[in-house]
Amino acid sequence: MSAGIRRTIIEQSKRAEIGHIGSCLSVADVLAALYGSVLQIRSLDDPGRDRFIMSKGHAALALYAALHEAGWLGREALDSYCADGSAVSGHPEHALPGIELSTGSLGHGLSVGAGTALGGRLHGRDSRVFVLMSDAECNEGSVWEAVMFARHHALGKLVAIVDVNGQQALGSTRDVLDLDPLGDRWRAFGWDVHETDGHDPDAITDTIAGLDTAATGTPHVVLLRTTFGRGVSYMEGQLQWHYWPMSDDQYATALAELSSKEAGGAP
Repeated sequence: MSAGIRRTIIEQSKRAEIGHIGSCLSVADVLAALYGSVLQIRSLDDPGRDRFIMSKGHAALALYAALHEAGWLGREALDSYCADGSAVSGHPEHALPGIELSTGSLGHGLSVGAGTALGGRLHGRDSRVFVLMSDAECNEGSVWEAVMFARHHALGKLVAIVDVNGQQALGSTRDVLDLDPLGDRWRAFGWDVHETDGHDPDAITDTIAGLDTAATGTPHVVLLRTTFGRGVSYMEGQLQWHYWPMSDDQYATALAELSSKEAGGAP
């Protein structure tokens, strides 16, 4: 599933001539874990379904790829990515089935996720709420307001997942606004903190399976150590792939590398 998500990211970003490729590639494995085994969703309109919010909305294409792999988004819709009038746009839009929240302005997803978790408890639902954030998003003050709110209300079914790839739009996260030690910051607000390899879907799945997601309890955060642009060698750790689309030669190289990794079973 990780391989399928990465291939779709490369193919659709080239077709649409759209960037944000590196950010999408860094979350391919966690989305594979979530949509491959973690999320309990019988149908997209089931009130008791788990909720997933892609707070780092600029990685929308990775989410569309995961929805496609899971069977929730058809090929025709996927191929309309960033076409005029399409709901499959550069950032998630809740008009599209499978998208819980329109996102793009960073710092909002966790607040809505916390409200969703509280609302679910008030309605007696057993559903969990997962929010995928970027590490740079933790620069936003609204994130920490949501962190305090969630701890105060003991939202044990809320799971924040942070893509710690160390990069953001204008440079490395450490240089723009240093967040280290990120785990200690979350612990200081009373959250249950876990760190794992963000490119190991099995480890991610096991980590989440071990969380005590009681209706009333400690909220959880999983910090994923990832590589920006993971899977395409010339993109890994290279800031320009936050924005740039690929040339024809770069596209061919990316597909060849992904095919080689798929054949060898490497992530």
